[in-house]
Order: sequence, then C-alpha cells, then structure tokens
Amino acid sequence: MDFDLFVIGAGSGGVRAARMSAQLGARVAVAEVSDLGGTCVNVGCVPKKLFVYAAQFAQGFVDAREFGYDSAVPEFDWVRLRDNKDKEIARLNGIYGDLLTNAGVQLIRGRAEMVGQHEVRVNGHTYSAEKILIATGGWPFVPDIPGREHIITSNEVFHLTTWPKRAVVIGGGYIGVEFAGIFNATGVQTTLVHRGDQLLRGFDDDIRQFAYEQYQVSGIDVQLNADVARVEPNAAGYRVTLTNGQTLETDLVLGCTGRKPNVNGLGLAAVGVHLNEKGGIAVDAQYATSVPNIYAIGDVTGGIALTPVALAEGMFLAHEWFGQGGRPVRYDAIPTAVFSQPNIATVGLTEEQARKSHNVEIYRSSFRPMQNTLSGNPVRAMMKLVVCRDTQRILGAHMVGPDAGEIMQGIGIAYAMGATKADFDQTIGIHPTAAEEFVTMRTPVS
Repeated sequence: MDFDLFVIGAGSGGVRAARMSAQLGARVAVAEVSDLGGTCVNVGCVPKKLFVYAAQFAQGFVDAREFGYDSAVPEFDWVRLRDNKDKEIARLNGIYGDLLTNAGVQLIRGRAEMVGQHEVRVNGHTYSAEKILIATGGWPFVPDIPGREHIITSNEVFHLTTWPKRAVVIGGGYIGVEFAGIFNATGVQTTLVHRGDQLLRGFDDDIRQFAYEQYQVSGIDVQLNADVARVEPNAAGYRVTLTNGQTLETDLVLGCTGRKPNVNGLGLAAVGVHLNEKGGIAVDAQYATSVPNIYAIGDVTGGIALTPVALAEGMFLAHEWFGQGGRPVRYDAIPTAVFSQPNIATVGLTEEQARKSHNVEIYRSSFRPMQNTLSGNPVRAMMKLVVCRDTQRILGAHMVGPDAGEIMQGIGIAYAMGATKADFDQTIGIHPTAAEEFVTMRTPVS
C-alpha cells in the first residue's frame, strides 16, 4: 500500500484525522479539490463569526450614545470587511497546510474518486491505502422553484461585490436567522421567510418563541407559514412572490434552506458504499461504511453538522487506528450556539424532549441585560434550566442573549459531569453578569 490512510477532504474532520494519524506514525495522504479547512474556515463558522462581529459593532455604536459617546454611527464599508475577511481566511488556509505538511501528511490537490476498496484516483493517478476516510462535508441546498438561479447561498454571500440595501432570507434554521441578523444590523431592510409556524426547528419551544420575538423587536420582518413561490428579476432587483400571495421587492435573495451531504463524484456506488435516509454515507458506531476499510465522518454522513463534532470523530479514529484507543464522542453532551442577534446557546435536552421520559421541573428567567437598560435597546435575554424532579440532575440548559455561546461552554462542562440543580444553587454568581442568572434561579415556573 502507498499509505496507511487516505483522507478525501481537507475540512475540519479530515485534517484532524490526517494530522493526528501522521503524528502517531501512520503514512497519510489527504486529497482536497478546494480550499483547506472546508466549510467552517472558508464559507461557514469563521467568516460568519467575523460578519457577526461587524453586526455587533453596528448595534454598539447606537448603544454607546447613552453611555456618553455622541459621535454619529459610521458608514458600513462592506468591501473593507470582505477583503479583510479574505486575508484572514487565506492566513488560516496557510496554517492548515502547514499543520498537514509539518505532521508529514502528503497533500494532494485534486478531486478524489474511489475506484476500489483500497484505491483512490486523483488527477489520473491511482493511490492505494489500507484505510480510506471520506470527510467531504456538506453543500447548500436550494429548492427547485421558478427562479432558483437568482437565489444565492451561504457559499456566495461571503463574496458579494456590493452589500444590498434590501434582502430576503429564505429559511428559519440557524443559518437563516444568523444572516438575517447580520443583514439587519448592518442597515439592510431584511425579511426572513420561513415555511413553518416557528423558527429554529429542534430547539426548545420557549427559546424558539422568545428568539422570534427578539428578532422582530430588532427590526427583522419575520414571515412565518410562508414559502417562496418564485423569484423574478426586475429593473430594481428581484421580485419575490410568496405562497401567501405577498410580493417582496429586494436586491438579494439568500437561500438558507438546508445543506446536503457532499457525496457526488466520489465513486460510492461503484465500490458499494451505501447511503442512509438523509442522503449521507451510512456508517456504524465506529464510522465504518458498508465496505470494509472505508470510513466516513462529519457532515457527509448526515449526522450532527458541527465542526467540533467532526473534529472529535476524526480524533477518535486516529487514536483508535494508530494509537492506544480512541475516546468515543459523547453525542448527548454537545453544547452549541446560534450567532443570531441576540445569540442563542443550548446543551442537553429541550423541555419537550425531557418530558417524554422524565418528571421535570422548569426554571426560567427573562430580563433586560444591564447594558440595554441604559442604552434603551429593547432586546431582552432569557435563561432556562430543565431539571429532573426525581434526581435533580440538569437535563438541559438554554439561553437567548448576549454572549450566550461563551456562557454555555462552561455550562456544557457542568452538564457533561452530571451537575445537579443543587450544584448550580451552591455556586456563587459573578455579579453583575447575565451568566449569574443560571445560578440564582430558585423557584420552578412549572
């Protein structure tokens, strides 16, 4: 064999698996047809968070007035943000390349296709490997509606020539609400269209309702129970016709209607790799596919589409194959955040999930963050704990408000350790912070 491990895809999971395997002594190659770092580094977490910072600055300039700063809100320079973002992404691509080459990984530029149980072809050359790992991530999905060619996705929004004055965002998942918040905060007249009766499917119902209310307070026009029937270009931009008969005039239509596993062109059918009901690569608990020696991790499996999850899966396999045994990924203790305006963060069970198998107590607190009381900003925050009444163990923690992601990381550690409500109650709060609310809620609301 040419290699012990051949990785297809140099995203977060693929790079982690390749680098750790090489450091453990394996002969490793990685094939990548695009930029290093995958979705997260290039068109996902990293550039999106940079845009979120820009959105927060915009609100910060407004809030600063009541804190003694009378300067006018400066004009938003989209081109400067875009170009500075590109420089940062280029820097990170270089770091990823250095991480691979310094670990001894052979980086092969080109589209890889499996041609056998142990063979991968790239640029006309066939490489053999004892194990093949597929980590090709996901790709944005746009529904087949009239005018879909006029709809851009999260892949293209990071590279716009000009920043719009009006935008229609399709989809009420986390990507949709994040970009709606970015647009709105930077002065764009923003409409968020969602076909369901509430945003953020899969999150706690209280969180969904509260976030929806805060998005509206912040100025986003949220259209629920509506879908896009067609998109037509006109002299002023585009006309978007909704299924409820309403029409919207806009400069940009952003489709955030989900992502699908990136499985095309890999030669899966030819070698007998099966897909699952989500269209991703079917794997078992050890990430093995239907073909011996071929594995898959990350978004391409249709599992939990989070960068740290792919990293953990890649780390597990590297140590399982070439180390002293890997540490299994705990899928029941994954904290996550939505970087909308305001932020959302969560870990553990929603109230709806918990009530199916536990006798529960609910603790909930809603308030106006201290900074907003002085600035006049009407956006509020909410914290919620879902507790097992019988054992007092924390079953879930949820938050909407400033720095929710930063706060929930610490809560996630406590949750993974099996913390109880008593553990929270005996913890001294840091005052004055929003985070202290998690350890001062004493009376259940239900």
